[in-house]
Amino acid sequence: MSYPPPLHDGDGEVSARVRPGTDGPDLVYPNGNRVHYLARGEATGGLFGLYRWEFSEAVSGPGPHFHRSMAESFYVLEGEVRIHTGAEWVTARPGDFLHVPPGGIHGFRNESGAPASMLLHFAPGAPREPYFEGLDRLARGEEWTPEEYDAFMREHDNVWVEES
Repeated sequence: MSYPPPLHDGDGEVSARVRPGTDGPDLVYPNGNRVHYLARGEATGGLFGLYRWEFSEAVSGPGPHFHRSMAESFYVLEGEVRIHTGAEWVTARPGDFLHVPPGGIHGFRNESGAPASMLLHFAPGAPREPYFEGLDRLARGEEWTPEEYDAFMREHDNVWVEES
């Protein structure tokens, strides 16, 4: 395997961006889950998106689904996170990593009753922020018709599957 074609042909530039770990979350759900937008796809030129997901002690997280246009990876930072591998639910702990290629069935949830956190990485860097914010509106009681919900999921490349 070789390197991909160059994305920059100049002599280098000052363009690094720092986000202090002390910055607050960009989104807080009613159940206490918090999302930090570490690297939005628009800021990485569409190469990837990176988010820190902090679960509260509430049981939460999506069931099995897949994405047609992007890969998703998980890296557990703290606590225990249940992750669906496409075949079964497994318990992931700090330092555990899971990569899901496009089309790979996966899900994640906190069932431990204690806080947990992980990094979510999407490649390429699809605009996941409007998806996370739409989920927040739903969690806060905004009512959508089944057609609106289905259109929202299609727009954000979430295809739900029955749990086996």
